[in-house]
Amino acid sequence: MKSIQIIKNRSDLGAGTRGADMGIDAIEIAAINKNDEYFNIYNFEDIDTENETIYNKVNYSFAKRIESVLGVCTRLSESVFKNLQDGKFPIVLSGDHSSALGSIAGIKKAYPNKRLGVVWIDAHADLHSPYTSPSGNIHGMPLAAALHEDNLDFKINEIDDETENYWIQLKNLSTMGPKVRHDDIVYFGVRDTEKPEEAVIENNKIKNYTVSEMRFRGFDSCLQEAISKLNNCEMIYISFDVDSMDCDLISKGTGTPVSKGFDKQEVKNIINAFITTDKVVCFEVVEVNPTLDNKGNVMAETAFEVLKETTNKIINRFYK
Repeated sequence: MKSIQIIKNRSDLGAGTRGADMGIDAIEIAAINKNDEYFNIYNFEDIDTENETIYNKVNYSFAKRIESVLGVCTRLSESVFKNLQDGKFPIVLSGDHSSALGSIAGIKKAYPNKRLGVVWIDAHADLHSPYTSPSGNIHGMPLAAALHEDNLDFKINEIDDETENYWIQLKNLSTMGPKVRHDDIVYFGVRDTEKPEEAVIENNKIKNYTVSEMRFRGFDSCLQEAISKLNNCEMIYISFDVDSMDCDLISKGTGTPVSKGFDKQEVKNIINAFITTDKVVCFEVVEVNPTLDNKGNVMAETAFEVLKETTNKIINRFYK
């Protein structure tokens, strides 16, 4: 039987707005306020962050703090890799979404010959590269790095040699070459994209299940179709960005809130559908930012509810 391993990564260096580094603490406070023993039950480890570098001058404006993001992602990758090697199920709690590259790289290092499917529940596609990013924030780049997607057809930035070298290291983190195929990514809830990202999605026929499509067609129908799309994948990683949820309905407690998203039950339904495939090897929750929450600690409370229910579903599959 596998055991759950919580990995806490309090880095928010990839974000444009500070505060996601406190997201894990906010989720823990949500558990404490419910008298829930969740964080006492499971083993956990902390990833060393480099959040102090936020005070340093930005040297790589088209990939801000890329050297520190690389360091954090490297340590996270090693943690995910070791836990998978030890037969554990890693549940990653991270600040900003750049961490997803570390998680994906760790999975690929543990299972280099297995095909990985990625379930990306998010308002954003995160397909920018340093060549295309209008902001230079690396939380908009993890999937591009995992895909080795520079998207030079939409290049707007001239990056220097040092930035390029770090970007190459990010793309080849833990294993050389792409970690995932375009075919093996399924988006849920993406609704805030730029033209370079839209071109990658369209040209590679990456499926995005929008909120409106899922409500119109029915969640069961869409989820069965999505599971079939990843049928050739032997393992699945689920990345849950809380901004996939409707910021007007839940709260604005995330770095880049977007209206017209999922409600919490819809997110639970999506996650659970993939858990029941028995292919999921890693689950990640990102981008809770309590400093931006307009309703107290509601975003963290909602994230904890999703986290706890998902953990219980995972355990039930292991005990089956």
